[in-house]
Amino acid sequence: MTVFAPTRRMLLAGAASSIVVGTTTPVWAAYPDQLIKIVVTFPPGGSADIFIRALEPVIAADLKQGFIIENRGGAGGNIGMQAVAQAKPDGYTLGVAPAGALTINPHISPATSFDPIKDLAPIALLADIPFVLVAAPDAPFATLKEALATAAAKPGQLSVGYGGNGTVMHMTAALFLQTTNVKLTLVPYRGTGPAVTDVLAGHIPLAVLDIPSSLELIRAGRLKPLGVTSAKRVPFLPEVPTLDEQGVAGFESTGWFGLVAPAATPGDIVTRLNAAFVKALGDPDVIEKLRTIGAQPAPMTPEAFAAYIRSESAKWGRLTREMNLAAQ
Repeated sequence: MTVFAPTRRMLLAGAASSIVVGTTTPVWAAYPDQLIKIVVTFPPGGSADIFIRALEPVIAADLKQGFIIENRGGAGGNIGMQAVAQAKPDGYTLGVAPAGALTINPHISPATSFDPIKDLAPIALLADIPFVLVAAPDAPFATLKEALATAAAKPGQLSVGYGGNGTVMHMTAALFLQTTNVKLTLVPYRGTGPAVTDVLAGHIPLAVLDIPSSLELIRAGRLKPLGVTSAKRVPFLPEVPTLDEQGVAGFESTGWFGLVAPAATPGDIVTRLNAAFVKALGDPDVIEKLRTIGAQPAPMTPEAFAAYIRSESAKWGRLTREMNLAAQ
């Protein structure tokens, strides 16, 4: 039986956590009085990079201070997050953390050199990036119900692709198998692009994809959308029902980005930064730019974000153990 962790919606209602979110040291009156470095854990041009650059002008106007954006990709976000964890906790080094680096890598990669719970101070959840389960254009099914029936009739013969082991797309595909109790073959790719190529060519019948890489293909009728993985329908694909709506009860799995700092960052600085980023996420121009990468603003308090990290880490850790995913 699958036991689900608290959802993000539950945490938004009011969360408390023992994760370190900063000390009670009073904020420096002049903060910030110099440029703030933000470590982005993926190369330039990726979703996280586009995301933070969309926020930068609005945040800079609020804080009256600009950013230095440093792209430090590699190891699923671990390299960049390690640099943040080891930085001086003065509010001048922050990191844009992907869900995988904070909640999956510690379970998939035991050699992870930092503890996301102990070594980082959550500042704010910034955005959700829902996924969509798609079928190849020539697949012998066009709905989730038909796909599940085909999988049940041919256990282990159908495959589902995704953009790499240790990603949230990997966990989403695995959670789908566990929740529906169907037998599919998990097929990892080195990124979303190759997975898109193979599902378009019919080499794999199913794939879990992010919305930016699949949206235009779905609109053009080249991919069949079977369901989105978020708790609610998404504005980018309003006609596509959620998996939960279609009988996969309680299913919710999305990628996301959050802002973190070194663990001992003063609490007043964490609060100030949270307020600035939450305000920016309500800016209409920012919201429009986020939609271009398939992201939806998802502001949280530091405490709620801390609790969310814990619940997501517990959920994915349990799944990796139950399905032996760390060995893949």
